Amino acid sequence: MFENLNVWEVGALLLLALLIFGDRLPVVISDGLRMVRNLRTMARSATTDLSKELGTDIQLEDLHPKAFIRKHLLSEEDEQAIRKPLQGVYDGLRADVTGVHDELKDVANAADPRRPGPAPASAAPAPRAVSYDDVT
Repeated sequence: MFENLNVWEVGALLLLALLIFGDRLPVVISDGLRMVRNLRTMARSATTDLSKELGTDIQLEDLHPKAFIRKHLLSEEDEQAIRKPLQGVYDGLRADVTGVHDELKDVANAADPRRPGPAPASAAPAPRAVSYDDVT
């Protein structure tokens, strides 16, 4: 959740929390942690109850609708039958994107003589860069 925050941003958030809550900050933190623990306990009990009702072992990740259908309703043959028509479209699209990417790379290399790459046989020398000292 906070993996894209650096040390300074976390420090700024803590300072902001201290300014907003003041002396009540430890109480607010403990209430927040208690709420998270209660939510985890409720989620565990709900998955346990659901597992007992369905007669299978269900993990919390399995409650996502796609994962639930994939694990409990579809066999591997059914899943492959669903994926097969779309796999051809995906492969064709991937090949087209790769071709366009390669063509753009070739055009960029041809347009910029400073880039490494195959030089044309009759390549003219690269123009000399003009600096500020040359103009004055």
